[in-house]
Parts: sequence; C-alpha cells; structure tokens
Amino acid sequence: MASDIEIARAAKMKPIQEIGKRLNIPEDSLLPYGRTKAKISAEYIANLNGRKNGKLILVTAINPTPAGEGKTTTTVGLGDGLNKIGKNAMICLREPSLGPCFGMKGGAAGGGYAQVVPMEDINLHFTGDFHAITSAHNLLAALIENHIYWGNELGIDIRRVVWRRVMDMNDRALRTVVCSLGGIANGFPREAGFDITVASEIMAILCLATDLDDLQKRLGDIIVAYRRDRTAITARELEADGAMTVLLKEAMQPNLVQTLENNPAFIHGGPFANIAHGCNSVVATQTALKLADYVVTEAGFGADLGAEKFFDIKCRKAGLTPDAVVIVATIKALKMNGGVAKEDLGTENVQAVKKGCANLGRHIENIKQFGVPAVIAINHFTADTDAEVQAVKDYCAEYRVDAILATHWANGSAGTEELATRVAELAESGGAQFAPLYDDSLSLFEKIESVAKRIYRADEVLADKSVRDQLKRWEADGFGHLPVCMAKTQYSFTTDPQLRGAPTGHSLPVREVRLSAGAGFIVVICGEIMTMPGLPRVPSANHIKLDDNGQIEGLF
Repeated sequence: MASDIEIARAAKMKPIQEIGKRLNIPEDSLLPYGRTKAKISAEYIANLNGRKNGKLILVTAINPTPAGEGKTTTTVGLGDGLNKIGKNAMICLREPSLGPCFGMKGGAAGGGYAQVVPMEDINLHFTGDFHAITSAHNLLAALIENHIYWGNELGIDIRRVVWRRVMDMNDRALRTVVCSLGGIANGFPREAGFDITVASEIMAILCLATDLDDLQKRLGDIIVAYRRDRTAITARELEADGAMTVLLKEAMQPNLVQTLENNPAFIHGGPFANIAHGCNSVVATQTALKLADYVVTEAGFGADLGAEKFFDIKCRKAGLTPDAVVIVATIKALKMNGGVAKEDLGTENVQAVKKGCANLGRHIENIKQFGVPAVIAINHFTADTDAEVQAVKDYCAEYRVDAILATHWANGSAGTEELATRVAELAESGGAQFAPLYDDSLSLFEKIESVAKRIYRADEVLADKSVRDQLKRWEADGFGHLPVCMAKTQYSFTTDPQLRGAPTGHSLPVREVRLSAGAGFIVVICGEIMTMPGLPRVPSANHIKLDDNGQIEGLF
C-alpha cells in the first residue's frame, strides 16, 4: 500500500470554494489561501448565531503508546463515514505543531485513506496561525523588557516576571536562559526561559475566545509580572493588548480544508493536551455546529488529559454540550499496555490484550463520570487477529459499551460505516446528561484533587506549602472559580511515563502552578513534564527532505 504522503499527494482535491458551497458559505465570505484552503470571515460567523446547533461528537483515546492509536485518523474516518451514510457532517481538528512534526510524530493530518489535505501545508506553515501566535506572545515579552528599561513606571519586580518567551520548535536548551546580557544598553540581566508555542497562554486564549472583542479582553487580562508588594501587572497596563490583537486578527478565523473524500474540515488552533488544554478553537467548533448536523472533534492524547480538559475547560467555558464520545484503541497499544515489548506486537497474544484492556476500562469509567454515552473504535491494523479483536469486544460488553472494528486507514469511509451508524444513534438518542467533573465553587486544590483521584485514581496530591499558599493567594485575588489545566505525562495515569495499564496506589506530585488569567484556568505542572519538549535521539527532521522532483519526503 502507498505511504500516507503518497496517498495525500495523489488526492483529487476540489477548489476550496466548492467545499464552502457544500456548507452554504458564500464565496465572498471565504478568504482563500491558495486553491485548497481558506479562512472564514468573522462577519459571516457573526451572522450564524440564530441557527440551531448540530450534534457534537468527541473522539478521544486510551493512553498513547509507541504502537500508535490513530485518534486523528479515526476522527477523519468517522467524519467521512457519517457523510457516507447520508449525514451532513464535518470535522474539527487542531493544527499540527512544528515541534512534533520535526520531533517524533512527523505529522498530524491523519493517515492512509483517512486524511485531511493538503497534508504538507497543514503540517508545515499552513495559514501562519502559529507564527502569528508566536509573534504576539514575544511582542508582549519585548514590551515588558522595554518598559523596565525605560524607567519601569509600573514598578515591575524583575524577579517576578512570569511571562516567558515561546517558539514552535522543540529545543531543550531554551527551557531556562539568562537574557539582557551584554551591558547597560541591553537592559537588566535576569533569568528567563522559553515554552513551545502550543503551551502559550495566547494559544489557549485564541482557542477559547469567541470573537475579536473577547480576544482583546482576554489578552489584556494576561498577568505578566508582579510588583514587590505582589500585586499583579497585566498586559493591558502595558498597553500591549491592542497590538497583540492586530497580530492575531486573521489567526482568529477558522481554516477550512477538506478530507481525501472532499468532506469539509475546520483545522484551527493547536494547544497540546499534556501541557495545555488540548482542544481546537471554540470559534471553529461553534461555527461548525451551525453549519453541519454532526460535528466530530478530537481532544489530544488519552481521555485522562484531552477529554477531561475538553469537558472541564472547553465545554464549561463555551457552554458546549457533547452528545457522544468515541474512545479509540488499537490491539497493538492494548498489548503494549499488557506488557508486550514493541518488537513482539506482531505476534498474537490474547492474554496480553485482555490484560491491557484495563487501561481502556479506566477510560470508559472516566467518560461515564461526565454523563456522555460512549462507543469504542478498534482502529484496525493488518496484524490484528480475530481472537484479539473479539477479546476487546467481550471486555467492552462487560461495561455495556459497543466496540466496533474500524478499517478507515485502509478503506476510508467504507471502513467506518458501522461505527458512524452507531455514533449517530448515540448522538440522537438523547442519552447524554453532560456535567463537568467538579463545581466552580470548589477550592483550587480541591479541583486538583478531584482530577487526581477521580480520573487518575491517585491516592493523594503532593504539593509543597509554597504551591498551596500560591493557590490560596489566587483565590483571595478572585481567581478561585477557575478550572484547572493539568500538565502531566500523556503515557500513564500516573506521572511515571513507564507505568502503563490502570495503576492504583500512586500519588500525584505537583511541582508548580501557573495562573493563566486571560485563558481562564490554572495550569498545574505535575511530575517531570516539560512545557518546552526536547527532540528525541533520532528526530523526524533527520528524514524530512525534498526529493529530486522538489516534493517533500519524510512527513507521515
């Protein structure tokens, strides 16, 4: 079979105006970026408010393993499958970050015959949204340094500047830096650092804002530093919010592309779920719900991270009510959760599948806590055996949840008809009784405990007095109503990435907490997780190049 990039390159893409026409978007409301991608105008989006919402379907997964799960591929395949069975459906995805594209993943536009295209554009610079976010973020950093240099009228304590810089690339050397070296003309030396762009509060703000006015208000609310008396200084006080909004004006508008089967897709925003809130933009999702009867979206990594944040942050903030959830699992990943080494995954091992299903069962239990009906998608690999697939189906039957084999990677929408039919039934059943995991009125530490104990199954949360005192100060300052955004390894329910399956009897160590006042949540950094990833020993960048015909190789 052809590789992902070969399949994408052979795609028969339609002009983006035709994709817009399917959604009844007039041509003058499309802002084309070439022939096959476009942004939707803010004016058009504003005029959709009176329309009825379609059904919202979330695709999540078990904890990721090196064997792969295929959440994005399944999202695309399900969207295509819903259209194939006669439903008016579209998908909403996040934009890929250059960090993982050149690091471990090599791309994030689906795979096989379940992809969004143009794949190379989507995985690389796309429409420039991430560059705009990076520029807006670093403009604010530059304005902070400039304010201090020219007299520091606001009284910024340079020991308490909390606004770091960002770039959309994995670079561990930039996690901690010293800036303003070189003499008086360069300012006052201090310790600083970089995060990856997808961890920027501005990324979160863009993905949670509802329009440009809301965007500018949130940008102004960003806390950048503190005075010696520990009172906060905001971006608005630096008069930075207007210029930042200008840089983000086009980035705020959703990007329209298509699947291999020419079905519409929004790809907009891209916060990671292990260090940020892991969902595409509220604007894209809300717009899609006005344009289609079924909207399929995804949340990053496993359900313990992406789905929890989708429910507790995105749905809470945007007033969204999901109708159904798809939990993606693969036989290989379940075997790895059952203790099988990666090199032995091709051999049938029903017992390991049964053992690894404990991870899937934990996610099923967690989704049920939010009151949304679920179905399991078994993302098919050619080495899967009938006995292994049946073991998963039998296990899920014990939870009274259907497990459906999906072959979209090889067969496109033809491989998801059964899944799409069941998802549509669930969404239309009215069985969803959605509620977030915890109430706004709980203390910040109680919210952390709720996620740790109910989702991760931790026995306790370990946090120094300095962390607890910081949470109490924020509560006193009026931020106690905010939800928490857990930054934790994606590979395990614990903070140990090697501990797979469904572990119990563990503790959750909280290393640091950060206030994202503009985004509207508290970031809780747990264990050894880093907000600036590093590259692996052999990064994907080593294999990405142009061939003799000038075409890109190595993206997948």
